[in-house]
Amino acid sequence: QVQLVESGGGLVQAGGSLTLSCAASGRTSSWYTMGWFRQAPGKERDFVAAIGGSTYYADSVKGRFTISRDNAKNTVYLQMSSLKPEDTAIYYCALRRGQRIRTTTNEYDTWGQGTQVTVSS
Repeated sequence: QVQLVESGGGLVQAGGSLTLSCAASGRTSSWYTMGWFRQAPGKERDFVAAIGGSTYYADSVKGRFTISRDNAKNTVYLQMSSLKPEDTAIYYCALRRGQRIRTTTNEYDTWGQGTQVTVSS
């Protein structure tokens, strides 16, 4: 069974940068799609970015965030720059079998515990 562990969250000022990591343990494959979602207090969990056969981003982060993966390390990254207070949320890593990009939470099989990102103004 695959387990996902996120790290790299923290407090950053607006305009700053952070890089999140998601390490996968267990039986993984480069044929999996990895995604990042985020959930702000009182809001639903929203899609941020995904990487499978290609990459795809939510409009709200396009041009500011970059998703990448290191298959040798079973790790996916989310580089975040030009951060805004509205990026504040718990960020979750997720995995789905197959390389087709999906943006809804019910399409993903496995989730990490989340890492808090707080952007101060």
